[in-house]
Amino acid sequence: MAKLLPQQTILKERYKVAGPIGQGGMGAVYRAEDMLLPGRVCALKEIAPDADINPEMLTQLQDQFRQEAAVLARLDHPNLPKVSDYFSQNRREYLVMDFVPGHDLREIVDQAQKKEQYLEEKKVLNWADQLCDALSYLHKQTPTILHRDIKPSNIKLTPSGLIKLVDFGLVKLLSTDEARTVTVIQGRGTAAYTPLEQYGGDDAHTSTRTDIYALGATLYHLLTGKPPATARERFLDPEALETPRSINPRISPGVERGILKALALHPDDRLADVEALQELLHQANVPASVAPLILTQNELATALRSNLGLIGVLIGLLTLAISMTG
Repeated sequence: MAKLLPQQTILKERYKVAGPIGQGGMGAVYRAEDMLLPGRVCALKEIAPDADINPEMLTQLQDQFRQEAAVLARLDHPNLPKVSDYFSQNRREYLVMDFVPGHDLREIVDQAQKKEQYLEEKKVLNWADQLCDALSYLHKQTPTILHRDIKPSNIKLTPSGLIKLVDFGLVKLLSTDEARTVTVIQGRGTAAYTPLEQYGGDDAHTSTRTDIYALGATLYHLLTGKPPATARERFLDPEALETPRSINPRISPGVERGILKALALHPDDRLADVEALQELLHQANVPASVAPLILTQNELATALRSNLGLIGVLIGLLTLAISMTG
């Protein structure tokens, strides 16, 4: 793990490091002051290659970083932090982004769980709409951009109520005969939000449906208070995934259908795009007070099996009544 930069370090004769926000195996994220624009606070994403990397690999990494940082710098969407600059210094690469204030959604859902409460579905759907808009924008870029690490801790709620999908860093440009894809690399994702096709690290098999899976897992966590079973656990045991409404009965059936469709193990079984997910999440939603009264398919099947005798008696009485009135 790379050594953190000391406070007051000045980079590019412009950015004064205030302190670390987070650290990972490939570098860190710092809060910094923009000395050319007094009062502006920014986030510096640092990529620090291994110290023993050979010169040829280092040059390739730097070229890749500059190419892909230029792609991110062109993005302009209200639910994405703006990338304003990128540079190299002391064998490290830096991406300069807007600093996003507020709490991340992992902190917010954890706070609700401590109070033994669930987040309001209406509020979560508002966040989902904003995330779908951001992903739709990314997926429609040329080349397509995938985030590949969507999870509650990478989503911030600003004081104004705006959602920001954060933690953009080094990207990877993929070229095939059919299409080109820019993939934002954040390690290999986090297990609970990562589909099977992403486990092997084979970028050729990831697509926009990879982000759809991660978004579905994120919505599952926000509404149930816990992450879903991992794709690997579900592959080994198809019954490992608890349905959202079995945990929180106040979730609307339509919302549950959207989440489960997004969480399909095989990409072809998922929704084709985030617009389809957004539409399904809003289809025939019922008030939260009514949702617990609606039985799931499993509950309905159990109820029918438990009351077969009573159902038979009722059918017999109904038949008798009809024959007597005939």
